[in-house]
Amino acid sequence: MAAQCAAMLYNALKLTHVLSIIVWIGGMVFAHFFLRPAVQMLEPPQRVALMHGVLQRFLGAVAIAIVAVLTSGLGMIGAVSIGAGGAFSMPLDWTIMAALGIVMMGIFAYIYFALLSRLEQAVAASDWPAGGLALASIRTWVGVNLLIGVVIVVLTLLM
Repeated sequence: MAAQCAAMLYNALKLTHVLSIIVWIGGMVFAHFFLRPAVQMLEPPQRVALMHGVLQRFLGAVAIAIVAVLTSGLGMIGAVSIGAGGAFSMPLDWTIMAALGIVMMGIFAYIYFALLSRLEQAVAASDWPAGGLALASIRTWVGVNLLIGVVIVVLTLLM
């Protein structure tokens, strides 16, 4: 019975982990490849204001997803370690996933705390050129994070 409960807990943690990553990576794909190109037809005041509103909501959801990714990832590591009687050596793909995930979280923190703040200031001041520059920086770093996220998925599924 205890083994069955442990397996159910592990599966619930894994589901939480994967769903949170889908929100994060899927949102980056949508914003980068579909939303951004579509809003290019808008004038700068409307485009920058719209992207600001979207990014505030999306980055807030990603912040929650990151907490879920960290919590579930650490929970899975702990569950496997306990199941192995403490003699657990983390597999290489998990180590790579964790290391690159921490890099992604650092990039997210820069986007959220520095670049989004610049965008908010530009929108508040109706400084559309500054808002465009902030959006360009956000786009670049989202692209980097998206690439890292795809690399993580590919490596963990192929290793």
